[in-house]
Amino acid sequence: MPIISLKTGTKSRSLLVGNPYFVPSSYESIASLTPSSYGTYEFTSIPSTYASLQLRISSLDASANNTWIMTFNNSGGTNYAYHTLSGNGTTAAATGYANQAGIDVNTGGSGTSSTQPTVAIIDIHDYASTTNYKTARIFCGTDKNGTGGAVNLNSGLFKSTSAITVLTLTGGSFSSGTTLALYGIKG
Repeated sequence: MPIISLKTGTKSRSLLVGNPYFVPSSYESIASLTPSSYGTYEFTSIPSTYASLQLRISSLDASANNTWIMTFNNSGGTNYAYHTLSGNGTTAAATGYANQAGIDVNTGGSGTSSTQPTVAIIDIHDYASTTNYKTARIFCGTDKNGTGGAVNLNSGLFKSTSAITVLTLTGGSFSSGTTLALYGIKG
């Protein structure tokens, strides 16, 4: 059965007939980690050549109520603020915190699972700027087959004009099979 291009009306057996060539993704892999225990995990020497960063997490949890704290450039103190909107199918909650030592990337789920992943996508905007504070958008969730699933929408603020060159996650208790992948998004 021939395929007809809507653009040109040309018939072919190829889906690409009459269409522009495929442009690869604007995401480039910077680094990935495969943690398998509780600890601190760090991405260092982050290049300043991208418009934004994206951290993707697929976590197999070794303990219930996994919470990760994200910091930048080894900066603690009270340089962070964040908001969280969460729901678990029964209740919803919203919280906000100023003057924190890091950004809470709380998955909100309860129950331990070394087979059902908790996932998170974290976008860090304008990370290379030396004139603006940095913002993060965090979407994370988990489904533990009826034993404590949840979804969270978080936002975070790093109150510094320094370009981000180090990203640190602390506090997650991970099982083998977890991946943390950092990507640069082209401008």
